[in-house]
Amino acid sequence: MPDVLLVVDDLFFLAKIQQTAKLTGVSVQGVPPAKLQESLAQGGSRGVIRGIVVDLNHRSGSAVDLIRGLKDDPSTATLLVIGFLSHVQADLAQAARSAGCDMVLARSAFTQQLPALLRKLAGKGAPETERS
Repeated sequence: MPDVLLVVDDLFFLAKIQQTAKLTGVSVQGVPPAKLQESLAQGGSRGVIRGIVVDLNHRSGSAVDLIRGLKDDPSTATLLVIGFLSHVQADLAQAARSAGCDMVLARSAFTQQLPALLRKLAGKGAPETERS
């Protein structure tokens, strides 16, 4: 079971995250939004999944609702959720924060901090800097 679930539909970016995770010793798994609860139920019952990365520009258009649902559910409310988006999307960033996203980063900052963020999500250390 993975440490971290990835709700990311850009296959190239997903591969970059997976490669970085492999190098940092963090187990990740990409999941579509519709399968997130199922994946959490499988991994959550074992206490393995500790965090979720969400592309706030996911083509499903439901990233903010997905985060709100996670944070409203007592069984998933404590999971660390990190969202990323284009740096010019201030309204979407605020909506994600209001929904309960623990950290919202511009895609460039997310990429720059990726190894530390993955370790934090997996409970293996804190990021050196946080920009939320």
